[in-house]
Formats: sequence, C-alpha cells, structure tokens
Amino acid sequence: MGSYEVVVVGGGAAGLATAALLQAKGRRPLVLEAGPEPGAAWRDRYDRLRLHTPRLLSGLPGMRIPRGYGRWVRRDDLLEYLRDYAAVHDLDVRLNCRVERVDGPPWRLETSDGTVEAGHVVVATGYNGVPFVPDWPGRESFAGELLHSTSYRNPEPFRGRDVLVVGTGNSGAEIAHDVADGGAARTRLSVRTPPQIVRRATAGVPAQLIGMAIRRLPPAWVDPLTKAQRRVAIPDLAAQGLPRPQLGVRSAFLATGTTPILDVGIVDAVRSGRVEIVAAVDGFDGGDVLLADGSRISPNAVIAATGFRAGLEPLVGHLGVLGRRGLPEKTDGEPALPGLWFVGFTPTLGGQLREGSLAARRVAAALAAELSLGMQPVRRVDDDPDGVPGPDLAQ
Repeated sequence: MGSYEVVVVGGGAAGLATAALLQAKGRRPLVLEAGPEPGAAWRDRYDRLRLHTPRLLSGLPGMRIPRGYGRWVRRDDLLEYLRDYAAVHDLDVRLNCRVERVDGPPWRLETSDGTVEAGHVVVATGYNGVPFVPDWPGRESFAGELLHSTSYRNPEPFRGRDVLVVGTGNSGAEIAHDVADGGAARTRLSVRTPPQIVRRATAGVPAQLIGMAIRRLPPAWVDPLTKAQRRVAIPDLAAQGLPRPQLGVRSAFLATGTTPILDVGIVDAVRSGRVEIVAAVDGFDGGDVLLADGSRISPNAVIAATGFRAGLEPLVGHLGVLGRRGLPEKTDGEPALPGLWFVGFTPTLGGQLREGSLAARRVAAALAAELSLGMQPVRRVDDDPDGVPGPDLAQ
C-alpha cells in the first residue's frame, strides 16, 4: 500500500479529529478504518441510541454538529455527521481496511490490504474495540438465545419473550427499558454492583457539565455532592433491588473506570415493575440461568450488556506498551514509543467525544512539533483539560 508520513489506525471520532488537525498543520495523514464508513463502530449500537452528551459539547474540532440534529443526537445522525466531517476536511480515509499488526520502529503495519510503512502511527481504535462476554460456567449449554448487546438492534425480535439483560451500564439500562417498552412478556436486569445513576439533565443542565466540573472541584467535595444530588433527583429504589451505592460518583469512577447510568427511562421502568432487578449471573445450566443469590430463572433470551475490551493485544501487545486493562500506558500527547501514539483511550466523566477531541489536539500538536523538528522527540504538548473544542482547527 505504500509509505506514509503518518498513519492513523481507526476512523472513529478521535481518529478523524486527529487527522483533520494534522492536515490543518500541513500534513496529509492516511486513516485506515476497518468498517465500511467513518465511525462504523456506532452502526453496531441499538436503534434508539442517542448521545448522552449535548450536541454543542459533542462536535469535533473544526465542524459543529448541525443544529437540526437536536440536543441529543441520534445514532444515525452522528454517523452522517462523521461522514460529512471526513468529506468536508477532505481526509484520506481508506475503508474496509483492517490493521492486524503494528511492528517497529521503523513502523510497518500489516493490513487486510497489504503492508503499509509509516514514519508515525496514531492508534485511535478506542477502548470499546472488542465485545466482551464473561466465560460463565455452562454458557455453552444454555438452551435459550444468548447475544452480546452489539447484536441488539430493537425490541421486535423479543416481543412476547422472557428476556434477561445482564449488566448495568448505560447500554444495559437502555436495552432493558427498550425491551420492556417493546412488548417483552417479562424483562429482568441482572445487577452485580448497584450502579451510580444520574439524570441526563437536571433543571436543563446536562450531566456532562457536572462531570466536567468534577475535575475542578476539590476531591473531598465531589462524593458528598453527587450523593446529595442522587438523593434529590433519583428516588430510592432499594425496595426494587437497586439500593444507593456506598461510594460517590468520583470514588466509583476511580475504582472501576465506569461512568454512571444517565437515566432516560430506566428509573421509571424499575419503579413500575416493568423491569425487574435480579442478582448477578453466576452460570448456566441447560435452560436455567444461575444467579448469585442461589436462585434460578429460565429466560428465553439473555442479552449480555457486559461491556468491551480495547482488544489491542493482537495489534500492539508484543511492543510492551500496554498496562492495566489492556490499555496503553502512555496516551493523548505522549508517544508510547518513538513514533507510536495512542489517542482516545482515557475514560472520562466529561464526555467521550469531547475528551477525544481534546486528546486529538494534544496528539496533533505534539506530533506536528516532532515532524517540524525532523522526527526529534519533544516534550508533551498539553491543552487545557477542560477547554471545549472550538470551530477553528488551527487553534
């Protein structure tokens, strides 16, 4: 496939933003996207998905999301925006080209279309790269249907059926609500640890702004404030099996890296009994699901909203650059190795699209500085961690 100054692996939001920012600095990176369209991973999300971050805080550098998409952008509108973003910035995006391994330095990428050589490589595949389903004992013996949440699109196939959703992240909560509203005969949600729950917006103020503010508040203030906010905004669901967690939002995020559920209907569904809470899944036995409290249930279908892994091991695991949870140890502005960069792998309470844009600014600035110095390493170039990407790419 040839030799390039910079190759960006992954054509999602962070990869496209990094490429556009580099291009604004006079570079011409090649973007390799495994899917058939920019941001293709979003296509594997359920139909009713909307961003939990408001439109004005979710756009990429140099191009705002159109006002006509509304405050909470739909999945299909986001995909259209990402396609338009790549086109408006005339990015060199090669679709249906999966990068299978990165070796170097000097850098060489083995792809589904052949070998690519690069002076610098920016990995932007995201930390939700590979669906994860726990290896539950007896999983293969389950007589019903078992699928990961990436295979769920809408509730129609589950109408009239007994459905168990496993996992209380945002996907699990929304899918359980969707299935219940869509005509399932019974909907249950399996919970191991009581989740943090916040309103998507309170008195018109998006939860994302609160997440951004948390970074500036004294740490000792954050947990008491978030606990108080939950008491005011979210009813007590202990009788339904969802007691308030002992930890506040900040402590829970630091301990697990997970973000709170942003309520768009799950609270009312649990209160009304349309979604029943059950214990964590311990295993399977034929047609039964074994729960941690010793009980058994017999759903027709189990939807595993059990999250993702970055899946970077086949790509770069042999380079010694990965740490906890298989994530890069150096990211967002500091090269992991000379010429190898990672962008968009930092969990945040302030909105992943926004964080990806900020990280893209840091990587593009640092990488452009190295290129201007003839590939010599320079110190990390940092951005204001709470700045909002503006409309000018050259900022």
